[in-house]
Amino acid sequence: MSDAALSAGFVAVVTGGASGIGLAAATEFVRRGMRVCIADIGADRLAEAEAKLIAVAPGGASDVMVAEADVVLRDDLARLEAAVRERFGGTDVLMNNAGIQTDTAALGPLANWEKVLGVNLWGVVHGSQIFVPGMIARGRQGLIINTGSKQGITTPPGNPAYNVSKAGVKAFTEALQHELRNTAGAQLSAHLLIPGFVFTGLTANGRAEKPAAAWTPEQTVNFMIERLSAGDFYILCPDNDVPRRLDERRILWAVGDIGENRPALSRWHPDYADKFATFVKDE
Repeated sequence: MSDAALSAGFVAVVTGGASGIGLAAATEFVRRGMRVCIADIGADRLAEAEAKLIAVAPGGASDVMVAEADVVLRDDLARLEAAVRERFGGTDVLMNNAGIQTDTAALGPLANWEKVLGVNLWGVVHGSQIFVPGMIARGRQGLIINTGSKQGITTPPGNPAYNVSKAGVKAFTEALQHELRNTAGAQLSAHLLIPGFVFTGLTANGRAEKPAAAWTPEQTVNFMIERLSAGDFYILCPDNDVPRRLDERRILWAVGDIGENRPALSRWHPDYADKFATFVKDE
């Protein structure tokens, strides 16, 4: 079972773990009796998250570790991996979840592109390259869960750096899973988490209350656990507004731009509005 590592006594590391989906995942992991390390930036945020995790961990503080780490910095993650190994003996579940959103344009400031790609893409690459060799050598069942985005598949207009970063996470995670299943002795599997609209600090945009269309981070994590149990690689999450079938049609249309030789991002092209609407309705 793909979720066998999500059991008591196993060790999980979650980046971006001080809030949102990362904290919800860490909370579920400690409730299961796992030992958990959350990594993030901001000492106050980490301390608040640590208290929440200790409150629900069967083993209390002995099962919980927090660390300040910037996933852009490879050395930070190398120190994190060593610290987890010293504290808990190694890592069984790695959730590369840290992510940011910054306004970008195709011809916009380079600094914004570097910031988004540094966290969203290089954070996943760094985390995987630093943790996974030790996870393989550990010889236990394990998981790598990388947080992607539907925007990395359908690439809507509006924030190209974010789209590029999440498209990169998709391609990297596919390659990682292929390599793992062809590595002798590896008992690990990689999975791509593709959230829907989730109400977090990243998506709140000043709102204090969750919009009706959004899922909570806890709903997203519960769905993730369910689909890991089913062995899914692509964990495509719905929300309260978009069902899976609509996501599937949008994704198929995006891929069809190439096969049908349509204009780039034809879903948002006025000449294709009616065709897209018909396509979405058709089976």
